[in-house]
Amino acid sequence: MSEKTEVKYTAKDYSTGIDVRWCPGCGDFSILAQVQRSFPQLVGVEKEKIVFISGIGCSSRFPYYMNTYGFHTIHGRAAAIASGVKTANPDLSVWMATGDGDCLSIGGNHFVHLLRRNIDINVLLFNNRIYGLTKGQNSPTSEHGKVTKSTPLGNIEYPVNPIAMAIGVEGTFIARAMDVDTKHLQALIQRAHQHKGTSFIEILQNCVIFNDGAFDNYTLKAHREDRVVYLEHGQPMVFGKEKDKAIKLDGFTPVLIDLKDGKHSVNDALVYNEKSKELAYIISQFSDNSAMPLPVGVFVDLDYSTFEDDMTNQIAEAKKKYGEGDINSLLRGKSSWEIN
Repeated sequence: MSEKTEVKYTAKDYSTGIDVRWCPGCGDFSILAQVQRSFPQLVGVEKEKIVFISGIGCSSRFPYYMNTYGFHTIHGRAAAIASGVKTANPDLSVWMATGDGDCLSIGGNHFVHLLRRNIDINVLLFNNRIYGLTKGQNSPTSEHGKVTKSTPLGNIEYPVNPIAMAIGVEGTFIARAMDVDTKHLQALIQRAHQHKGTSFIEILQNCVIFNDGAFDNYTLKAHREDRVVYLEHGQPMVFGKEKDKAIKLDGFTPVLIDLKDGKHSVNDALVYNEKSKELAYIISQFSDNSAMPLPVGVFVDLDYSTFEDDMTNQIAEAKKKYGEGDINSLLRGKSSWEIN
């Protein structure tokens, strides 16, 4: 019997060749490219065992462009469908492409329970702070005061913080990336795949038509290094073009320090720990209204048992205790009744 030959994939193998129907300049193009470039490096995954599930929105066109199995579902229900796919066939590598509206508004309840159940699904959240497909209404992540087509006098709601929300509902792998930082995004996709359990990556993505420049304060190369801090497990939180800025904790309060002021050194900087939910939550509070840099990278990576593993073990234990069972015995036994 001949040994099975390992297939070597390329990024092109993951492209369907279908014309991509996104607006020219959309950040979704970059996300698609980084996924296709990353997937040939996924260890131990055959292309035929990869599934993409999506809801509704610009991001949810994703399954059409990935040469894998896929299902374009209904608005806000991607997490529910993905959960069914994974629990029915745990051998599949299940990925969910969703947007800030699809995932956090109509799909918010499903998203919360996907995270807390820790089903081994990889969630890519495209966050552009707007409803793009329906032409520019405010979304759950739109800033307070933002003028949109549905909030002409300014948005009176405060935005959802996807990272803090994921931490609060016991997510086990939580990360943030930027559409323009291609190598970093590829690395996080690899990390998400390696994690056993629900992995969640918030990807800051530009909508060039309805919310252009939403993240320019962080994403533009000219000042990215001075306004973004990359989280690295076991490494001090240092940033800046000259690596001259850092973050330290004063009690539970994060403060900026200048490493060139003669008073501080890198030894004063906070060393990040992705195993600490408490630290992750503190860092997740850095926002547009904060003097702090934007944190990107892995906030949390924890080892919990997965829903599907626990379910499989529970079924095996039940069979061991009660036997395989018989449907006829069940229907004719004392556990059923008739309604006249």
